[in-house]
Amino acid sequence: MLGLGILGWIIIGGLAGWIASKIAKTDAQQGILLNIVVGVIGGLLGGFLLKLLGVDVEGGGLWFSFFTCLGGAVILLFLVNLVTGRRNAVR
Repeated sequence: MLGLGILGWIIIGGLAGWIASKIAKTDAQQGILLNIVVGVIGGLLGGFLLKLLGVDVEGGGLWFSFFTCLGGAVILLFLVNLVTGRRNAVR
């Protein structure tokens, strides 16, 4: 995802963060800025986890980057809900 540029990070991260917040049922508490932050951090988390599993994340393309962000954002929101003790965690 590092090769996308800052605009790519914002667009893909925002979209992935928004969809992840819908899945985690945290959309009411998040605004567009937090969706972007969750998506970008989720992309970093997802890329890190995939690299640990031996997946080549460098040449994945746009869709691969999006689904990496989405998966990482869902994991991130699940962990945040777990730590904060919120009842609406992903099930």
